[in-house]
Amino acid sequence: METLYKAYKRSSGICIDSRKIQGDCLFFCLKGDRFNGNDFALEAIKQGASAVVVDEDRNWESPLIIKVEDGLKTLQALASYHRSQLKIPIIGLTGSNGKTTTKELFREVLSAKYKVRATIGNLNNHIGVPLSLLSIQAEDEIAIIEMGANAQKEIEFLSSMAQPTLGYITNFGLAHLEGFGGPEGVIKGKSELYQNLRSNNRTVLVNSDDPLQLKNSEGITRILFGQTVENPFRVHLENAANTVSVRWQDSVIKTQLTGIYNFSNIAAALRLGIYFQIPIDYIVRALESYSPTNHRSQWQKGKYNNLIVDCYNANPSSMELALNNLQLQPKPNIAILGDMFELGVYAQLEHQRIIDHAIKLGIDSLILVGAHFSDCQFPKTVLCFLNTDEVLEYLRQNAIKGQTILVKGSRGMALEKLLEWL
Repeated sequence: METLYKAYKRSSGICIDSRKIQGDCLFFCLKGDRFNGNDFALEAIKQGASAVVVDEDRNWESPLIIKVEDGLKTLQALASYHRSQLKIPIIGLTGSNGKTTTKELFREVLSAKYKVRATIGNLNNHIGVPLSLLSIQAEDEIAIIEMGANAQKEIEFLSSMAQPTLGYITNFGLAHLEGFGGPEGVIKGKSELYQNLRSNNRTVLVNSDDPLQLKNSEGITRILFGQTVENPFRVHLENAANTVSVRWQDSVIKTQLTGIYNFSNIAAALRLGIYFQIPIDYIVRALESYSPTNHRSQWQKGKYNNLIVDCYNANPSSMELALNNLQLQPKPNIAILGDMFELGVYAQLEHQRIIDHAIKLGIDSLILVGAHFSDCQFPKTVLCFLNTDEVLEYLRQNAIKGQTILVKGSRGMALEKLLEWL
């Protein structure tokens, strides 16, 4: 590992995609279902890689080739070794909903005082976490590592690699039910972060309004926040119409995030900033300046309507919260909902439950998209399409104007294609 680590330290960084080679990078030949990185080893050298890690015998002749048994395991081991050399705070972040938004809020707040390195995009899996760890440089003062999972033991593995000094779980929701084996499996799987923090005598940030988080984080040094009167760090919800505003002591923070469900994300970032001794006026400025991207919790003006764009991802918990938030917005309103994936045997039940919830809330109009929703029961007034292209054709012939429209579904539904017609 020492030899490989020296090669890493001499490099400009890690690369796993031959199309994105940068000069002097350390290229890892990883394998997938439809590709083999070993096929691009020599091409990576031609493009300027300082060294290439391969895991197949092909009579390599270049002195820049480093042969290992398993490229992915070596990448993960290298990340763990690099982590062991770091002395800075590492914040480990997971949860069913809101991980990426919370990570970005954490980054904004902490960057007001510190040099911060954070997970890029949603590189939060068994490949993304090691890449995030290996992106941490000597000048960085704090790192934020987002960890995602769709099965038990995955957070345990990622935590063992990241070894966070402080952790935060946004919530336990109905996401990846197929892989986790149901709601209880989600709680058990996400709580693997708590187990790591507990066993290593670390610290955890906890939303004390969430009884499950309080229960599962017992035995760990806790930094609490919440809305209840007895909470030592009490944050107030000021407003959730259009965008969310919160108050702490005498400071009011008017964010650009839509959805009351973002209150806890904002409050967590506020509490984290105070914990790291960032002046409150810096925190306010950071939270107010953050603008959501990538179709996450975005309130925007469309051609004809006010839009709540939240179509990067979806699960039953986030879908329910988004519908509740829609009810707080100006009328009339429409919910355009796309299928939710990775629910396994719970798919029919959860899609039907979301339809029933929308009807119970009194959403003015409901447009459903996808095979799962199509298999459910709903009133004749509800429009249902098998795919996004069918909705596009409908919108071209039936313009919708003057409404508040929620657009939400799993990433694979590509509902963002509808935005130009709304």
